[in-house]
Amino acid sequence: MKALSTFAVLVAAALAVAGAAFSSRSSMPTLKGVTGPGYSVSLTKGGKKVKTLKAGKYRIVVNDRSSFHSSVLEREKPDKPKLEKDLTGVGFTGTKTVVMTLKPGSWRFYCSIHESQMHQEFRVTR
Repeated sequence: MKALSTFAVLVAAALAVAGAAFSSRSSMPTLKGVTGPGYSVSLTKGGKKVKTLKAGKYRIVVNDRSSFHSSVLEREKPDKPKLEKDLTGVGFTGTKTVVMTLKPGSWRFYCSIHESQMHQEFRVTR
């Protein structure tokens, strides 16, 4: 009987470890955006500048370091439908988190006030 209960405990522990490993693999990817404090923006995944992403759902954590900048994520024309999401506005400083589904196309992360200076383009593929 003692061997059976030891076996049950071992099976339960193995299932718990397998469940934890599975959930970490299937968790939503996180993108980190930074706006300011100077005239710069960056969008990274795993510490690397985003150039291409697979289509899907992402957690986007934006750190806006200046009250005179904003953070916008946009799916650019001619991709349809065009999408423009204000993540932070002028006057805001701090961190905001949003969840978005990124569809294939050309995308841009930028400051709406200083877009010509503060932007980063990337592609989302299937």
